[in-house]
Amino acid sequence: MKRAITLKPPKNTSAKIVDRDNPPWSEETLGPPVMRRGRGPQKVPTKVLTTIRLDADVIAFFRAQGSGYQSRINDALKRVKERGLTAGSTATARKRAAR
Repeated sequence: MKRAITLKPPKNTSAKIVDRDNPPWSEETLGPPVMRRGRGPQKVPTKVLTTIRLDADVIAFFRAQGSGYQSRINDALKRVKERGLTAGSTATARKRAAR
Protein backbone atom coordinates (compact mmCIF):
# COMPACT_ATOMS: atom_id res chain seq x y z
CA MET A 1 0.00 0.00 0.00
CA LYS A 2 1.41 3.41 -1.00
CA ARG A 3 1.59 6.28 1.39
CA ALA A 4 -0.06 9.48 0.42
CA ILE A 5 2.41 12.32 0.35
CA THR A 6 0.97 15.66 1.17
CA LEU A 7 2.79 18.94 0.77
CA LYS A 8 2.65 21.51 3.48
CA PRO A 9 1.04 24.73 2.42
CA PRO A 10 3.51 27.61 2.02
CA LYS A 11 3.95 29.89 4.98
CA ASN A 12 2.12 33.16 4.90
CA THR A 13 4.75 35.71 3.86
CA SER A 14 2.53 38.76 4.03
CA ALA A 15 3.28 39.27 7.72
CA LYS A 16 7.01 39.89 7.31
CA ILE A 17 8.79 41.71 10.05
CA VAL A 18 10.74 44.71 8.77
CA ASP A 19 14.21 44.93 10.28
CA ARG A 20 15.45 48.53 10.10
CA ASP A 21 19.07 47.47 10.70
CA ASN A 22 18.96 44.92 7.87
CA PRO A 23 16.79 46.21 5.02
CA PRO A 24 16.13 43.94 2.02
CA TRP A 25 18.57 44.23 -0.87
CA SER A 26 17.56 45.93 -4.05
CA GLU A 27 19.19 46.76 -7.36
CA GLU A 28 19.87 50.28 -6.08
CA THR A 29 21.75 49.12 -2.97
CA LEU A 30 23.79 46.55 -4.91
CA GLY A 31 24.72 48.90 -7.74
CA PRO A 32 25.65 47.85 -11.25
CA PRO A 33 27.21 44.41 -11.70
CA VAL A 34 31.00 44.35 -11.88
CA MET A 35 32.57 41.76 -14.15
CA ARG A 36 36.14 40.93 -13.19
CA ARG A 37 37.70 38.17 -15.19
CA GLY A 38 41.37 38.58 -14.40
CA ARG A 39 44.01 40.14 -16.53
CA GLY A 40 42.92 38.61 -19.83
CA PRO A 41 45.08 37.57 -22.73
CA GLN A 42 48.08 39.66 -23.69
CA LYS A 43 47.66 41.64 -26.86
CA VAL A 44 51.25 40.94 -27.82
CA PRO A 45 52.65 38.00 -25.84
CA THR A 46 56.10 38.98 -24.63
CA LYS A 47 56.88 36.08 -22.31
CA VAL A 48 56.83 32.32 -22.66
CA LEU A 49 55.37 30.06 -19.99
CA THR A 50 58.05 27.58 -18.90
CA THR A 51 59.16 25.51 -15.95
CA ILE A 52 62.65 25.84 -14.46
CA ARG A 53 64.20 24.14 -11.46
CA LEU A 54 66.17 26.43 -9.17
CA ASP A 55 67.94 25.79 -5.89
CA ALA A 56 65.90 26.49 -2.78
CA ASP A 57 68.38 29.09 -1.53
CA VAL A 58 68.13 31.02 -4.82
CA ILE A 59 64.35 31.14 -4.59
CA ALA A 60 64.53 32.09 -0.89
CA PHE A 61 66.92 34.95 -1.72
CA PHE A 62 64.61 36.47 -4.34
CA ARG A 63 61.40 35.87 -2.33
CA ALA A 64 62.94 37.54 0.74
CA GLN A 65 63.12 40.78 -1.25
CA GLY A 66 59.30 40.94 -1.48
CA SER A 67 56.72 40.52 -4.19
CA GLY A 68 57.81 40.45 -7.81
CA TYR A 69 60.53 37.87 -7.26
CA GLN A 70 59.85 36.19 -10.61
CA SER A 71 60.43 39.48 -12.43
CA ARG A 72 63.70 39.97 -10.49
CA ILE A 73 64.85 36.48 -11.46
CA ASN A 74 63.98 37.31 -15.07
CA ASP A 75 65.98 40.56 -14.85
CA ALA A 76 68.98 38.74 -13.36
CA LEU A 77 68.90 36.19 -16.18
CA LYS A 78 68.66 38.99 -18.76
CA ARG A 79 71.77 40.65 -17.27
CA VAL A 80 73.67 37.38 -17.51
CA LYS A 81 72.55 36.98 -21.12
CA GLU A 82 73.59 40.55 -22.00
CA ARG A 83 77.04 40.03 -20.51
CA GLY A 84 77.44 37.04 -22.77
CA LEU A 85 78.03 34.54 -19.99
CA THR A 86 77.03 31.35 -21.75
CA ALA A 87 78.04 27.72 -21.40
CA GLY A 88 81.24 28.44 -23.36
CA SER A 89 82.43 31.32 -21.18
CA THR A 90 85.93 31.50 -19.73
CA ALA A 91 84.70 30.94 -16.18
CA THR A 92 83.09 27.67 -17.20
CA ALA A 93 86.20 26.68 -19.13
CA ARG A 94 88.34 27.28 -16.01
CA LYS A 95 86.02 25.12 -13.91
CA ARG A 96 86.23 22.30 -16.45
CA ALA A 97 90.01 22.54 -16.56
CA ALA A 98 90.22 22.34 -12.75
CA ARG A 99 88.39 19.01 -12.72
